[in-house]
Amino acid sequence: MTGEVAVLGAGMHPWGKWGRGFVEYGVAAARAALADAGLEWRDVGSIVGADTVRGGYPGYVAGATFAKALGWQGARVASVYAACASGAQAVAAARAQILAGLADVVLVVGADAAPKGFFRPAGGDRPDDPDWLRFRVLGATNPTYFGLYARRRMAVHGDTVEDFAQVKVKNAALGALNPYARYRKRVSAEEVAASAVVADPLRLLDICATSDGGAALVLSSMEFARRRGVAEPVRIRAVSTVTPTYPNTVLDLPDIATDSAAAVEPAAGTFRSSIARAAYEEAGVGPEDLSLAEVYDLSTALELQWYEDLGLCGEGEGAKLLREGATAPGGRIPVNTSGGLASFGEAVPAQAIAQVCELTWQLRGEAGARQIEQARVGITANQGLFGHGSAVIAMR
Repeated sequence: MTGEVAVLGAGMHPWGKWGRGFVEYGVAAARAALADAGLEWRDVGSIVGADTVRGGYPGYVAGATFAKALGWQGARVASVYAACASGAQAVAAARAQILAGLADVVLVVGADAAPKGFFRPAGGDRPDDPDWLRFRVLGATNPTYFGLYARRRMAVHGDTVEDFAQVKVKNAALGALNPYARYRKRVSAEEVAASAVVADPLRLLDICATSDGGAALVLSSMEFARRRGVAEPVRIRAVSTVTPTYPNTVLDLPDIATDSAAAVEPAAGTFRSSIARAAYEEAGVGPEDLSLAEVYDLSTALELQWYEDLGLCGEGEGAKLLREGATAPGGRIPVNTSGGLASFGEAVPAQAIAQVCELTWQLRGEAGARQIEQARVGITANQGLFGHGSAVIAMR
């Protein structure tokens, strides 16, 4: 078990399509997090930015971009990129600096101004890039992958389109209660079924949008938190950033082939299940200790998969857990109390940070109408392209 760091502040810029630059969203989130922490920008010893790759050159040096926008003050700086796991990687970098004694207070920021439509690779030939290959060789866009994954669950586990629709119904009801969510309207299963088919069997309301938005955290050493009079802060106990284990025999975005298991026994679990397992081991807790979870619901079917990968239920039992109401507010383990990507859409560098913001507010008891009673331990989970695992465990 590693040392803990305190979450002194959490802040967000609302998700939507605002037509402005990502720096503006990130600065707004950063200032909100600093205000929540009761600190000034000049109190920050380091800033870690989650990179916004599509936003042009400044996104490649997001840490310095946000530092400049907030006002040069000499802080240590770092920038990270791990696609959808960028935010968790930024949290990991910030925590390492704090535990190493390099800074008492670190600001973590991620923001995006996403393009319209589904994500796709930039121009140019990159035959060593698996993401480029699946687009150019297979024509397999993200929605295509989501549809294939949903079909696999239907074939292997017996999931139904009605099960997928109920994930959207649950998350939309929670997103309607979240002032930062882009979509704040409840939907019915009938509305999901009536929406346009995007990648059979998934419909428009089964798949998350691309969005603008920003999120930020102020992390500190436990000693600094105590000096500031914060006796019982939300604490980050673990950050998992694992990679797959050879042989990797389950197709996973963006890979279009698997390793052969002919000569080597497959690993005990899948890549996604290893993400949560590493976090549990580091934190010294298990799925039975969780009060809530924020997971990466790129599609409704993928949320069901995360239930199993987090150990909330057995393999193939994700839909059953949903049907029982266990993952809804008042259930045994509420999932995506924020409303999830179903309600927010993807603002890639910000979304893993936003998940930790939701845990922070829930563990403080500050989540308003979506508050989970007596929340004490929460986990986030997502993954970035090319084998970036991402999970954070926070507790109070």
